[in-house]
Amino acid sequence: MLASTPLTEDERAAVDDGQTALHALLARLTDTPPAGPTPRQLGLPAAVTVLPIVEVRQGKHS
Repeated sequence: MLASTPLTEDERAAVDDGQTALHALLARLTDTPPAGPTPRQLGLPAAVTVLPIVEVRQGKHS
């Protein structure tokens, strides 16, 4: 994925450094509106949903 998806330095750190860098990136992006007001401007509570990491095994199913 890293080879085919260009990432910013912060995004690359989130991939390489894990959860701590991801939380820092999400906190910084909270005030970056995609189109319209930010969640903070709307008065929404800060909530981050962390997706679980699921083990993936490749190969034949037994």
